[in-house]
Amino acid sequence: MRRLFDILAALLLLVLAAPLMAAIALAVKLQDGGPVLFRQERIGRLGKPFTLLKFRSMTMSRPGAAITASGDRRVTPLGRVLRAYKLDELPQLWTVLRGEMSLIGPRPEVPCFVNAGDPVWQAVHRVRPGITDLATLVYRDEERILAGYDDPERAYREAVLPAKLALNLQYIERRSASRDLKLLALTVRYSFIPRGFDPERVREAILS
Repeated sequence: MRRLFDILAALLLLVLAAPLMAAIALAVKLQDGGPVLFRQERIGRLGKPFTLLKFRSMTMSRPGAAITASGDRRVTPLGRVLRAYKLDELPQLWTVLRGEMSLIGPRPEVPCFVNAGDPVWQAVHRVRPGITDLATLVYRDEERILAGYDDPERAYREAVLPAKLALNLQYIERRSASRDLKLLALTVRYSFIPRGFDPERVREAILS
């Protein structure tokens, strides 16, 4: 039933968002002539790698860390807007249709942050990764949080990622259709109206 819901919802959202996605694609192309999509290998269900798609929000000429913190000079002016409202994630609806992702599930990580031999990672990888999940919503201001550290990548690996994995496991253990719908509704709300966001209230609302 979850897979059927994913397919129908992704198709509907793609139709509704098609004009917006076309406008974003044109804007990304016009800003510097580079590719519209950003492609990156992520680890999915059962530890299988797949290609994650996003609208490109960074310049092409600045190599850097795998983690992005607020103020990162690689992010373009357009990219800042796309990332603020999570619009760069829209191409992942195609990945949902392909079956590599779900609307709701643990966010897939890049291989360098994954420890395949860790039982925690193995438990997380038993479910299909998603566009949104409890950890993603609770840490929606992750870039701002990481900007407060001298070494954002280390802070992500040692502090933020373990906390997100713990939330992944809590949600997987308590997952239900009603919680999925509530999570989707809160994700949409705080993506477009971030005012008043409180991570503790969100965590309580979903897990209670």
